[in-house]
Amino acid sequence: MQADHSANLQIILTVLSPPPGVDFAVQRGRDELVKPFLATADAVSFAVTMSLGPSLADGSPNFRGPFAQGTPADRFVYVNSGFYAGQMGTPWERRAKIKLADIPIALVERAAGDPNAAIEARIEGTMKDGGPVCASVRAPQISWQMVMRSD
Repeated sequence: MQADHSANLQIILTVLSPPPGVDFAVQRGRDELVKPFLATADAVSFAVTMSLGPSLADGSPNFRGPFAQGTPADRFVYVNSGFYAGQMGTPWERRAKIKLADIPIALVERAAGDPNAAIEARIEGTMKDGGPVCASVRAPQISWQMVMRSD
């Protein structure tokens, strides 16, 4: 990977069409919950910052920081919902794993270290059972794109 190994990487997680009445939060560390910066009936969005360490042995990005869960070779971010997001009195207790290895490496290389760039994950927020997204989220339920800050 060509990106600066000490660079920060901005990631926006946007949950589209979340089930009504279900709270979402991103897990930071073992038990801290981060609430969304934007929550509407149509979408819930979180901003997280990752740092990039030296590339892994296979050349893939080494995502680090308090939002990075799992082993270096299998990093992910948890998007918690219902009870796991701190919501009481809900039947939902779910966590969605957003696999960081699924981010196209070209996006990581372009966005790393650029304070005006972010990589956005657009995640389908409702499962077939009507509940919040859960388990390992894979395409086509998730897509990745570059977004730039406009002044």
